[in-house]
Amino acid sequence: MNGAGSKRAEWRRNPERSNMLMLRLMTWISLRLGRPAGRVVLYGIAAYFLLFAPRSRAASRLYLQRVLKRPAGWRDIYRHFFCFASTIHDRVYLLNQRFELYDIQVVGEALVQELLSDGQGVLLIGAHMGSFEAIRALGRHRAGLTVAMAMYEENARKINQMLSAINPAAQQDVIGLGQFDSMLKVKERLEQGIAVGILADRMLGADDTQTVSLLGHPAPLPTGPFRMAAILRRPVVFMVGLYMGGNRYEIHFEQLADFSAVPAGQRQREIAGAMARYAGLLEKYCERAPYNWFNFFDVWQKTQNAARKDQE
Repeated sequence: MNGAGSKRAEWRRNPERSNMLMLRLMTWISLRLGRPAGRVVLYGIAAYFLLFAPRSRAASRLYLQRVLKRPAGWRDIYRHFFCFASTIHDRVYLLNQRFELYDIQVVGEALVQELLSDGQGVLLIGAHMGSFEAIRALGRHRAGLTVAMAMYEENARKINQMLSAINPAAQQDVIGLGQFDSMLKVKERLEQGIAVGILADRMLGADDTQTVSLLGHPAPLPTGPFRMAAILRRPVVFMVGLYMGGNRYEIHFEQLADFSAVPAGQRQREIAGAMARYAGLLEKYCERAPYNWFNFFDVWQKTQNAARKDQE
């Protein structure tokens, strides 16, 4: 199923706001005056988004009312934006290796270490949920776990600019997707025993999709990350770094799929099963930490529009 056609994905038509000067200022305040002083700025940032980002506000309201199973008010949406701002702010400290500031609990790390023990890498598939930087910080803090990130090329460039603004000395391994050699680069990292992370809850704009049930409604998700895992014949682990408030994070790893021994003729069935499990895990962690999913656009819109057309 191709759920996007030739149209640009909504999240690319409505890119995330960024301001490098503001980020550098926040970095300076945070590192000079400390995390509590830096967090004061977050209240204004969350209020700004609440007041002046109507599309993101509408998408937040829709998502929150589905995950909370009740109407979402202004306080809920503000909390959603504040949670997002908090994870961005914490990157300042994580990239500067200030791990002592945080209480980070890890569940399932042994699973990843076991899969990496054969010297081959593993694919970590997650979502725009919580903090991926907390997961990479785990890799920098604990020997033996190196994590690279594969993402859409334009986002890779923006992420590199942002991370450079926070700490020019921090070495980041970011693989741009959508290029002819993207899969080769991912394969190289895996052969080096590196874990490669991919966020699978957004489309590039022309991806094939599979419709899954998400929070009780059909949603089209891209099949690309799972096709890549099947072609590369590697195990896949679901990853998420949840922000639990204050200075607390929870990092979770769960087995998602193993394509290492799947015959080519059975790949499509295994991909469909893996995507259904992915949606179930995404829903599970949305319900555990509802203000952590930062997909500020309507992920259900395309299927809803299609259903309305069918009814006309």
